[in-house]
Amino acid sequence: MKIFLALALCLAAAGAQAREPEVAGKFYPAGGLELSAFVDAALAAADVKKPEGKVIAVVAPHAGYEYSGKVAGYAYKVIADAYDTVVILAAGHRTGVKGAALLASGYYATPFGRVPIDEELSRALIKANPLFEDNPAAHAGEHAVEVQLPFLQRRLKKPFKLVAATLNTDDLKDLKLMGSVLAAALKGKKALIVVSADFSHYPSHEVAGLSDRTVALAMESMDPAFVLTAERVLMSKRLPGLETCACGSAAIITAMEAARLLGAKNFKTLKYADSYDADPSGGDASRVVGYVAGMFAAGAAAPPAPASAAQKELMLKEARAVIGRAFDEKDQPAGLEADPWLNLPAAAFVTLTKNGALRGCIGTVEPVMTAMDAVRYGAINAAFRDHRFPALEAEELPGIKIEVSLLSRLAPIKAADIKPWKHGVVVTRDGKSGLFLPQVWEQLPGKEAFLGELCEQKAGLPRDCWKDPKTGLFAFTVDAFRE
Repeated sequence: MKIFLALALCLAAAGAQAREPEVAGKFYPAGGLELSAFVDAALAAADVKKPEGKVIAVVAPHAGYEYSGKVAGYAYKVIADAYDTVVILAAGHRTGVKGAALLASGYYATPFGRVPIDEELSRALIKANPLFEDNPAAHAGEHAVEVQLPFLQRRLKKPFKLVAATLNTDDLKDLKLMGSVLAAALKGKKALIVVSADFSHYPSHEVAGLSDRTVALAMESMDPAFVLTAERVLMSKRLPGLETCACGSAAIITAMEAARLLGAKNFKTLKYADSYDADPSGGDASRVVGYVAGMFAAGAAAPPAPASAAQKELMLKEARAVIGRAFDEKDQPAGLEADPWLNLPAAAFVTLTKNGALRGCIGTVEPVMTAMDAVRYGAINAAFRDHRFPALEAEELPGIKIEVSLLSRLAPIKAADIKPWKHGVVVTRDGKSGLFLPQVWEQLPGKEAFLGELCEQKAGLPRDCWKDPKTGLFAFTVDAFRE
């Protein structure tokens, strides 16, 4: 009997995955006393208020402690002091995975000891959806999970179990699905989600600050699609040195969706710095990595802030300036704005009028560029490429009045639900489309006339096509402002 029991224990041990410390002495101190001193000091130095709502998830950087450890302290300062399970969703640097690669059994170890895997929860995730897979190889040599554990081991007062996952896909559908599966598995449990992610790699100190603050601001929307759009828009600008906006984007999106379904209403940045900030005297400001500590928490929702009066003034001034630079054949700006809000994705139309009459109106329907770039695009095209009018002459510019309209997201709508004066409308049918801004209601106050002109004049479709259920109608609102 004793021989049989010993054999069974050996077999169980063989099946478990022993993830011993692999980056101790590299990313963080290998000695327990030195490690304790660093973590405790980082937590003590984190000057952050206790959150009003329950913290459901935190974002913490995963670089070497000498660079990002002090920032990480802010994330761990706001959490509770006890959880049954901590789920770490980490960037996967070494192995590409379709979904989330789990270490589904055994333990993760640090100089502070072993953290057992929550095998029941890990297996439940794998059973719930094949995007979750037991893939220990994805954790070999990977630092992004391991570097979070010493903070958790020092901060939490009771032992906890771990769900460890690495992710690196950019498929929004899969990321949201994993978030929903994770939320369902955690419902009713005393659990914390930790996102292990660094932000920009490897622009200058100045560009990193602008890019990272823009992504963090996008995260306040609690909209995974908007965050990914923000990243893609920033990357499309080909900023010098910027190889990625977020090393851990997949983990961020999955956690955002899970946190939202578990009751999180807002995201808040707790601390920002980059690798140059850790050592300004000896660091390299031309090539940095950005670090954000933040939290997803319950409480009051924080809807995206509309453009401020100062931001509107900047956009109007830039709309006029971009036309002037075109006349002078000067280079147009290509970098980021000092105000991160102006770097967020946006759709915008720019309308030019002369003596009260339309002189050009062009814009974007989808948020495929930054807000300021959308204004620049609209201004240039309204001035020189609106086929209804001849190109603007330089002597006309002083007499031109400029209006900017920032568009909300398009939403499908029935004709009966379209509200005159409030909604702009897009019509689509048979590969053709047309758009009227809400301002057009001033000339066409009747719904039938408005929609008829939209179909016939703007889309080149039969005048009454809006009555056909096969025709696509989409509504939007605008925040319009003028000189």
